[in-house]
Amino acid sequence: MLLVAGAVLVGACTSDDDGVDATAAPIDAPAAATATSEATAAATDTPAPTAETTEVPAFPRTVTDMLGREVVIESVPLKVVAISPSAVEYVYAVGGEIVGRSASVAYPAAAAQAEDVGSAYQPSIESILALEPDLIVADSVIHGSQPQLRATIEGLPVPVIFAGAESYDDVLVGITLLGEVYDAADVAAALIKEIEAALVAARAALEGTEVSAVALIADRDQSLYGAKSSSFVGGLMERVGILNPAAYQPDAGPFPGYTLLAPELLLQYDPTLIFTITPAPEPAPRLNTLIPQIPPFRGLSAVTSERVIELDLEVFLQAPGPRVLDALNALREIVAE
Repeated sequence: MLLVAGAVLVGACTSDDDGVDATAAPIDAPAAATATSEATAAATDTPAPTAETTEVPAFPRTVTDMLGREVVIESVPLKVVAISPSAVEYVYAVGGEIVGRSASVAYPAAAAQAEDVGSAYQPSIESILALEPDLIVADSVIHGSQPQLRATIEGLPVPVIFAGAESYDDVLVGITLLGEVYDAADVAAALIKEIEAALVAARAALEGTEVSAVALIADRDQSLYGAKSSSFVGGLMERVGILNPAAYQPDAGPFPGYTLLAPELLLQYDPTLIFTITPAPEPAPRLNTLIPQIPPFRGLSAVTSERVIELDLEVFLQAPGPRVLDALNALREIVAE
C-alpha cells in the first residue's frame, strides 16, 4: 500500500476579535521583509514529499490447498509432519524440513531423520500430535480419496494442507502451493522453470521421430496392466510426444489409470519401447527381465532391440511430485538413444 505524505500549509489570520491590540506599534517593514524572505527560503529548502511503501507482513497468510480448502498459515512452518512421500518431497523442494514422515519415505536422505508416524494409508494420529507440529502436509490423492481418514486429519487441532499429484500439472500446482506456505515463491518459480525446460528438451528429443511405448505393471498373478494417459507415467509419455496405444483403453483392474493388457493385445501393439515398473521390493525380479522370457513376447520389437526398460518406482509411480524433473530427463535420455 502506498502512503503519500503531504505537507499542509496553515495560515493564521488575525482580527480585533482575536484579542490583538490595534494600538500596538506597527511592525518594522524591513524586518518583516527579512522574516518573509527567510520563511520563503526555508519553505524552498524543505524536501518535496515522496511516496513511501509500507511492507505488508508476510504472515499470517491464507492459502488454498489442492482440495480447494482455505488454510491460514500464521508463520513460516518450523515443525512439519508430512504424511506421504509426495508431501515430503514438496516440503523439501521449496527449502522446508520435516519432523515427522510416513514410513515408506526414502527421499530425500535428510527426511530419514524425521520420526516415523506410520504408513501414508494408516498414519498414527497419536504419533503425529506427539510431535506438536505447527503444520501437517497430507496427500490430496491418498487422503483426499478416503473420506473417513480425510475427516480425521482435517479435525486435528493443527493447520492441515493437502498436496499430491496425479499429473504433470498437479506437480506444478503443488510446488506453487508449498512456495506460498513457506514464503518461497521465488524458489518454487525457479524449480517450475527448470521442470518446464526439461519438458521442452524431452519434446525436442522426439522431434521428427515416431516412438511408441507402453508402460507396464503386473499384479501377483502376473497379469499385465498398461498405463493410460490418465496415469502419471502415461500423462508424461503423452506430453513428451510418445505414442501410447493403451492411452485411451477402458479402465480395468485394481490400479487407477491402468488397463488390463492381454498378451495378444501387446503383440498387436508391438511398441518401439516397453517401460516396466516393478512395485515388489528386491530381491523380487524386475519386470523388465521377465518380459523377454515370456515366449509370445520374444518377437516384439522392443524385446529384439533390447528396449525393455525398468523405470524408477518412486519417481514414476509411488511418489509423483517435484522429481517429475528426473522423470522427464529420464524419458529424454531414453528416446534420445
